[in-house]
Amino acid sequence: MKFFIDTANLNDIRTAQQLGVLDGVTTNPSLMAKEGITGKNNILKHYVDICSIVDGDVSAEVIATDYEGMVREGEELADLHERIVVKIPMTKEGIMACRYFTDKGIRTNVTLVFSAGQALLAAKAGATYVSPFIGRLDDNSTDGLQLIDDIRQIYDNYGFETEILAASVRHTMHIVNCAKLGADVMTGPLSAILGLLKHPLTDIGLAQFLADYQKGNN
Repeated sequence: MKFFIDTANLNDIRTAQQLGVLDGVTTNPSLMAKEGITGKNNILKHYVDICSIVDGDVSAEVIATDYEGMVREGEELADLHERIVVKIPMTKEGIMACRYFTDKGIRTNVTLVFSAGQALLAAKAGATYVSPFIGRLDDNSTDGLQLIDDIRQIYDNYGFETEILAASVRHTMHIVNCAKLGADVMTGPLSAILGLLKHPLTDIGLAQFLADYQKGNN
């Protein structure tokens, strides 16, 4: 399973990269705004800054909602850096743009996916990644993990190469359960990644080992 971090915060990205387990970054306009990154030129520069930190894919999202605008913005984003993956919404125009980018050899991440049917369309259009938002489904009394399971079954049935990128991951058990179900990638906050480190028995065991060492080596 690949680990992506879902943020525009450069310090969080550096921390995850230093941990040695980071495979990529996802961002969106909301995350950019949260970090105070506004204005087209500043946003584009920020994407390049992120690419300079990580070794893996960086999803950069188009703002346009029309086909021509998505194509124009996506090509501009793809030209920024070889690690850029163009992130496009799950709409009719988005699927059309996805096919265009696929035919041009530009990698894509189809986002805002909430059903297996949407994921099937994205795979048919040649998406590199498809991003089902499991946390937002959970927020609406729907089992987000079931969607991961459904997409995995469909993709395996037909040998689709599109990678399932579990998005809107909120906590450590989302990560663990997505791994169990065969999600190719997860993207979440730094807190969820670091949360995997923690277990009280690890802390108790380490404290005991150190205490025993001190007893015999004073």
